[in-house]
Amino acid sequence: MSDLWGVIWNIVFAGGLLVTLGTIFPVAREMKNHPKGLRVLFFAEMWERFSYYGMRGLLTVYLVQHFLFDQADAQKTYSSYTTLVYLLPLVGGVLADRFLGTRKAIAFGALALVFGHFAMGFEGKPTTQTLTYQGATYEFVTQGRNEDYVAKLKIGEQAYAYSASEKGIEIKDLPATAPVPALLPAGSYELKKVKSEGPFEIIFYIALSLIILGVGFLKPSISSIVGQLYPEGDPRRDPGFTLYYYGINLGAFWAAILCGALGTVVGWWAGFGLAGVGMLAGYIAFVRGKDSLDGKGEPPNPEALKKKVLGPINLETAIYIGAIVSVPAIWFLVQNNQLVGNMLALGSAAVLIYIVYHMMTACSKEEAGRLILALVLIAASVVFWTLFEQAGSSLSLFTATNVALPNNGFVSISAPQTQSFNSGFILIFAPAFAWLWVKLGQRNMDPSAPMKFAIALVQVGLGFLILVWGAKFADDQARVPVIFLALAYLLHTTGELCLSPVGLSWMTKLSTPKLLSTLMATWFLASSGAQYLGGIIAQLTATETVAGQVTDPAKALATSLEVFSTIGLWSIGIGIVMALASPLLKKLAHGVK
Repeated sequence: MSDLWGVIWNIVFAGGLLVTLGTIFPVAREMKNHPKGLRVLFFAEMWERFSYYGMRGLLTVYLVQHFLFDQADAQKTYSSYTTLVYLLPLVGGVLADRFLGTRKAIAFGALALVFGHFAMGFEGKPTTQTLTYQGATYEFVTQGRNEDYVAKLKIGEQAYAYSASEKGIEIKDLPATAPVPALLPAGSYELKKVKSEGPFEIIFYIALSLIILGVGFLKPSISSIVGQLYPEGDPRRDPGFTLYYYGINLGAFWAAILCGALGTVVGWWAGFGLAGVGMLAGYIAFVRGKDSLDGKGEPPNPEALKKKVLGPINLETAIYIGAIVSVPAIWFLVQNNQLVGNMLALGSAAVLIYIVYHMMTACSKEEAGRLILALVLIAASVVFWTLFEQAGSSLSLFTATNVALPNNGFVSISAPQTQSFNSGFILIFAPAFAWLWVKLGQRNMDPSAPMKFAIALVQVGLGFLILVWGAKFADDQARVPVIFLALAYLLHTTGELCLSPVGLSWMTKLSTPKLLSTLMATWFLASSGAQYLGGIIAQLTATETVAGQVTDPAKALATSLEVFSTIGLWSIGIGIVMALASPLLKKLAHGVK
C-alpha cells in the first residue's frame, strides 16, 4: 500500500488537486446559470470519460508488456478499437433519433460499458517468450510495468540484461563459462511466444467489444442532450458545452493518475477495474438525475417502442437484444484492422450520401449551406484528431521508452500519469476559454468556427515539432526531457479547446432538427476516421521489441522523430490554408454565430 501511495502522491497529484480545487468552484458557480440538466450530464460524462481514459492510458503498453504484442500489432489493435469506438455512434445515433430517444440509449450504453470495463480486469498470467539456441531453450523473465518494465534472459540460475540489433542479441555481463555466446548472431536462434493457459485473450477482446458497443449508444446521445437543453440562439450554449467539456476532462485527469497508479503498482487488473467502478458511478448519476432533464431525450414515439415485433418481444427489447447479439461481430472486427478500415470507408460514404440526400430534398438554401460548413469542419477535425489521438498510441509508447521521467520521491511522474497533462491543462484553461469566447462575442471579435479550427491545426502540429526540438537535449539513453512532452501536450490542449467544444456546439447549431443526432454521430465518425489514420501513422513509429522490451531506444527515438516532424509540418500547412479560406467558409453559416 505504501508503494501505491508513493506512486499516487507526487507532484502531478498535488498539482492536479490544487488545479481541481481552484477551478471546480468557479465552474460550479457558472453552472448555476445553466439548466439543471447540464449538471446531470456533466457528472455522467465525467465518469464515462474516467472509465475510458483510465483504460486508454494503460491499453497500448498493456498489449506490448502483458500479451507481448509487437508494437505494430498493438497499434493495429488500438486503432481498430478506437476506430470502432467512434464508428458505432453512427448506428447508435440513428437508433436514438428514430426509436429509443437519447435518454434510453445513454442508459443502455452505460450498462454495456460497466460490464466491458469490469471484464478488462480478467487479465490472467502474462504471455512469456523463450529463446532456443542449439536445441536448448531459455526463458525471458520480466518484472514491473510501464516505464519500470524490465525483461532479462534467464540462463541457468541467473537472469541477464540484453540488447538487440541487426547483428543479433547481445547478452550483457555473461560469464565465459555460459552455455551460449555473449552475442547470438541473427538467424542462429528462435524466439517463441508462449501464451498463458485460459481464455484471457478472448475475454480481453470481448471486453473491448462491450466497451465499443456501449460508447456507440452513449456518446452521440449525451452530447445531443446538452444541445437540446438550450433554446435556439441562447448565448449560454457555447459556454455550456465548454463547462461540459470541463467535466469530461476532470474525469480524464483523475483517471490517468489513479488508474495509472493502480495499473502500475498493483496490477493491470486493478487499473482496468477502477475504470469500471468509475463507469458504474456514471450510470448511477445519470439514472438518478433523469428528472432534471425536463423531458429532453425521450423517445420520438413511445408507443412504437411498445409494439410487438418478434412474438412477445417489443421493439425496444428487440433493439437491445440485437445490440447484444452484435458483440461477436464486433469481437471479430476489432481483431481485423483492414476490415475495420473497409467498413469505415463504406460507413463514411453512406452517411455522406444520406446527408447530401437530406440537403437536396428537405433543406432550404441556408440550411444546405450550414450543412456544407458542418462537413468542412468535420473534415478539418479528422486532421486534428489524427494527430491529437497519438497520445494513446505512439506517444504512449514514446513516453515509456524515450522520455526522461523524474523519479525522486515527491518529484516523480510515471508514464501513465503523463496522460493527465492534456486533461490537467483543460481544467486550467477551459473556464478561461469559456469566458474568452463570451467576451469576444460581446465585442463582435469572436473568431469564426473555421478560424478556430485553423488555429487548432497549427497548434497540434507545433506540439509535435516541440518534441523534435526537445530531442536535441536527449540524454545518453535516448530520453527526451519531460518538459518538452508537457509543452507538446499544452499546445495540443489549447488547440483542442479551439476545436472540440466549439465543434460539438456548432454541430447542434448547423444541423436541422431531424438530423441532429445523426450529424453528431457524423462528428464522431470523423474521429473514427482519425483513429484509423492515426493507427497507420502510429505503426510507422513502431520499433522492435523482445519480451515486450524495446531493444534499441536510440533507433526508436529516431524513428518517432521522423514521423513527428512530417505530421507536424503537414498539420501547420493545412491550418494556414484553412485560415486563409475562413472568410469564405464563414458565409456558409448564414448568420449562425
